[in-house]
Amino acid sequence: MFANFKQIFNAKNKDLRKRILFTLACLFIFKLGTTIIVPGIDKDSLGTNNLGFLELMNTMGGGAMEKFSIFSLGVMPYITASIIVQLLQMDIIPYFSELAKQGQVGRNKLNTITRYMGIFLAFVQGCMYAFAFVKTDNNLMLLEYAAVLTAGTSFLLWLGDQITQKGIGNGISLIIMAGIIMTIPNMFVEVWNSVVTTGTVQATSLGVVTFIAFVLVYLAIILGVVFEETAERRIPIQYANKSTSAYGAQASYIPFKLNSAGVMPVIFASAIISIPGIIAGVIKNEGFQLFVSKYLSFSSGTGFALYIICIVAFAYFYTFLQLKPKELSENLQKNGGYIPGVRPGEETVKYISTVLKRITIVGAIFLSVIAGLPIIFGLFSNLPTSVRIGGTGLLIVVGVALETYKQLESRLVTRSYTKGRRRY
Repeated sequence: MFANFKQIFNAKNKDLRKRILFTLACLFIFKLGTTIIVPGIDKDSLGTNNLGFLELMNTMGGGAMEKFSIFSLGVMPYITASIIVQLLQMDIIPYFSELAKQGQVGRNKLNTITRYMGIFLAFVQGCMYAFAFVKTDNNLMLLEYAAVLTAGTSFLLWLGDQITQKGIGNGISLIIMAGIIMTIPNMFVEVWNSVVTTGTVQATSLGVVTFIAFVLVYLAIILGVVFEETAERRIPIQYANKSTSAYGAQASYIPFKLNSAGVMPVIFASAIISIPGIIAGVIKNEGFQLFVSKYLSFSSGTGFALYIICIVAFAYFYTFLQLKPKELSENLQKNGGYIPGVRPGEETVKYISTVLKRITIVGAIFLSVIAGLPIIFGLFSNLPTSVRIGGTGLLIVVGVALETYKQLESRLVTRSYTKGRRRY
């Protein structure tokens, strides 16, 4: 790892440093935008002091929702739109299914549709937030505020594209990661103030122990995510025109990650769980708000169970959306490859599907445990809501950081390989 960072500062990798600096500059712009309040808003009239079940949305946006900044919506409308579009590809609407089979051209069209749908959802959510949190009877002003929030999300989508094309890593994921990182220091301060600074000397000693346990839980989350991201199942592959017994020959294999979906199931599940909270904030019905708080929030048993179920379901859905056993089998057969002991064709499809199902259930359960640990810890220690869902945020941060580092490492390896070939 340190050797790779040393290579970055090498004079020959100037363009790579430019990419990193460009990425950091874009993330700084995002940070700056989270501090700019929507024009015309009176801070004292906002109802965002206690977000409750919308705390996770606030965490992913770097605290922008609490301030009602121009980036209050973040990129979550785009995440919601991508969930909808991916669901529509599963033979629900033939047009979307056909686009999914058209290769790069189809993917480009699907990306365009997802972005337009994301902007539309951003305007809808912007209207909902404006009606929920801004205390005014001027509906025209509320629509103007919604338009500003929509423009903020549109800008973030463009900024994410710029990071993906000219920087390092996936732009949208990095924006979510940056938003969470902004709230992590404040989260630890809240934990310290909650369990240590309040109470008697005896209670303070117990609070210090609780704080240490809290830190250890977070370290366990980091180690767990690193293990899950690096663990993989390798399926051996044999090619008809090659022999593994030949001198210098290397065994081929298909690597399947324990969690092929990465942190996307957590992001998707968080987006789904936040929808009832958004609706409750808009309609301002005390009965419905109480129902959401009691049964659909992370701190409730049913809400927590629903959150875990969504993570497992999205882990399965996203894995089989990315790794299609039938396509893998067909590509393998076209290249003259086969799995030893398994017949090409339908048997290979079944074998790959079985392997994916088995490792995905293990990966999904492991991911659910990591995501649920801080919530369970918070329930027993009576920590604030923002702290309980902090583990989910940390899980996303570590997952995205690992993916970005792998991309950086692959770029360095490619450059070294290219230079080696030129010298040869």
